[in-house]
Amino acid sequence: MPRIAIIGAGPAGLIAAETLSEAGHAVTVFDRMPSVARKFLIAGRGGLNLTHSEPLDAFLTHYRPGQPQLLDAVRAFPPSALVAWCEGLGVETFTGSSGRVFPKTLKASPLLRAWLARLAARGVAIRARHRCIGVAPPRFATPEGEVTFAADAVILACGGASWPRLGSDGGWTALLPGVAVSPFAPSNVGFAIPWSPRLRDAHAGAPLKRIAISFEGRTVRGEAVLTAAGLEGGAVYALSAPIREAISRDGAATFTLDLRPDIAHPEVQARLAARGRGETVSAMLRKALNLPPVAIALVQEARHGFHAEAPLATLVKALPLTTRAAGGLERAISSAGGLLWDELDARFMLGAHPGLFACGEMLDWEAPTGGYLLQACFASGVAAARGCAAWLEVR
Repeated sequence: MPRIAIIGAGPAGLIAAETLSEAGHAVTVFDRMPSVARKFLIAGRGGLNLTHSEPLDAFLTHYRPGQPQLLDAVRAFPPSALVAWCEGLGVETFTGSSGRVFPKTLKASPLLRAWLARLAARGVAIRARHRCIGVAPPRFATPEGEVTFAADAVILACGGASWPRLGSDGGWTALLPGVAVSPFAPSNVGFAIPWSPRLRDAHAGAPLKRIAISFEGRTVRGEAVLTAAGLEGGAVYALSAPIREAISRDGAATFTLDLRPDIAHPEVQARLAARGRGETVSAMLRKALNLPPVAIALVQEARHGFHAEAPLATLVKALPLTTRAAGGLERAISSAGGLLWDELDARFMLGAHPGLFACGEMLDWEAPTGGYLLQACFASGVAAARGCAAWLEVR
């Protein structure tokens, strides 16, 4: 029976292990952390958004770059398959009003426990505290010393470079000298904005709910949080890739914030014009538009800064915010960059290293939050496992 080593015990590595164990292969999963799937568990604290229910053609447009091999992997293991897999573990799912799909428990831990039990029942071995120091053959540094594992094939599922404290620090690049890798960059990340001390001290941590953010012709509705350093949150993350690229290209990027996207500009203008002349701007914004204090403070900051001449209604509907820096990889939800697709064949095998496969966030792709990240990790893990099994049959 062929022996397969999988390096990385996140969703991509674990689903690859399950897929290969189902095919009758002996699988051992290695991870350098003391326990498995740490990033998966942290992500699950916010509800564990597994995937999204939108039509598949629309779903696939969220991946950058739109690499055919990744899109084909998602088509072969689509959202419906991920939902069926989850429910097959005894974890029911539901679809929220936004179309996002979650476990009914809204936690990752029950799902992970059921998953690990299934893997154990199928004979999958998991070795924690094994830091990979070589791939041909797989070699690991452990608390007891260096060990080598005799494997017929290896699947790398080492993650990207975000949240390095949870295990994915991009260090795997040193294991593949001569293999082309696109530099890592933060994705699904907030941006630095130089707030005034007054605004920062009064409103850092305040949520901005039911807003819309626009940049380069695209508008995203959602929520954000004003932080001491800038702005972050789902609506920001959805536009983080083009904003990050604009900063890299131009040195800065200016996006606009619509504080009342449910009210058209003429109506905002009319409501403000109808207020009494003796009212302060703060009172007008609160009474006419029901803006919260943090939104009012943002408008006031713009009026006392570079946008003093802008009409009040314009600042409510299109408040300009300029950023010159994204947050770092240590705060990013995910990362862009990684192993270039040209290094892989159709089986997700590295052309320069027969028997060595790769999957998950270590590949060169990115996607917004909303279920797209986990879906591609699962789908690419399944694709690499199937490719590995096919290669083992004909080698």
